[in-house]
Amino acid sequence: MESQVRGGTRWKRFAVVMVPSVAATAAIGVALAQGALAASFSVSGQSFKVTADRLDGTGFMQYGAIDQGYTLKGEKTAHPVAVSAFKSAQIKNMCQSVVTPDIPLIGSVSLMLKAGGGDTPVKAENLYIDVEDLEADATFRGIDIGVAAKDANKGPGIKKGDTTNPYGFSQQADSATLTGVKQTAWATTAGTFKLSGLKMSLSKGVKECY
Repeated sequence: MESQVRGGTRWKRFAVVMVPSVAATAAIGVALAQGALAASFSVSGQSFKVTADRLDGTGFMQYGAIDQGYTLKGEKTAHPVAVSAFKSAQIKNMCQSVVTPDIPLIGSVSLMLKAGGGDTPVKAENLYIDVEDLEADATFRGIDIGVAAKDANKGPGIKKGDTTNPYGFSQQADSATLTGVKQTAWATTAGTFKLSGLKMSLSKGVKECY
């Protein structure tokens, strides 16, 4: 069975995504580019933007959750997200960006990361992304909609520590392909994450992937 979805996507619907926060990736970017390392990243109080030409993933599941953290001023915050998970994923021509505003004497500073632009795509295993917004053309194969999150068995399962209802709505698929991806996310966790052809840059002002 195949299902195709085009255009904007609400967090309770198809919101498949795939990459870690840019700020955390910058801190260990060289190591990730050279080998596959465990990774768990978030940008406290900030979302980050991601684009990709194509994502091919297997073992997909998605469920609703609440991300809890702190703003840049140390205030508690919470965000409703769609947690999209893959057993494995390959991403072509990935770009991700995060903007840190109001730095004294400097103003806003943008960090941009690009990877997987050559013959070798970005690769991830046991990947979880907490998504706020997604636009893409998507094809899902072997899809099941409306299963309880605790009963979804095609993906890697509910992420440990997630604030979610295990009996709530979820969906799953044997595999998924997304093209023309534009997304906003708050956090990600991966068992392994390898960034091929990694390039990072810092610049003054606001400079984002889209």
